Amino acid sequence: MLHRFQHTLSDKDAPGGGGDADTGLLLENKTKTQRPPLYKVLILNDDFTPMEFVVHVLERFFGMTHAQSFELMLTVHKKGVAVVGVFSHEIAETKVTQVMDFARRHQHPLQCTMEKE
Repeated sequence: MLHRFQHTLSDKDAPGGGGDADTGLLLENKTKTQRPPLYKVLILNDDFTPMEFVVHVLERFFGMTHAQSFELMLTVHKKGVAVVGVFSHEIAETKVTQVMDFARRHQHPLQCTMEKE
């Protein structure tokens, strides 16, 4: 962005000066801020975690309705994996940790991971 400015001290007022007021340009560098990368949180299918538990996890940690959770659980069951949300790195990491801790506390082998989008 360019800004015009005029000196308040004219050349004729300056020591040894004697002319009209200076007009110059001030160049301002702007750095473009990039958005931080986003991360997909994924739930993986296994043969041991009950479907109802997966539905409960999706409701509790991802704020889904029962119907949304049920549909996504079926996707995980049929396809082996599903994206359950996209978040900043810190939030994705927290969600993965919460899900994994919750699954372990309930003695389920449910796997939750994250990957860069």
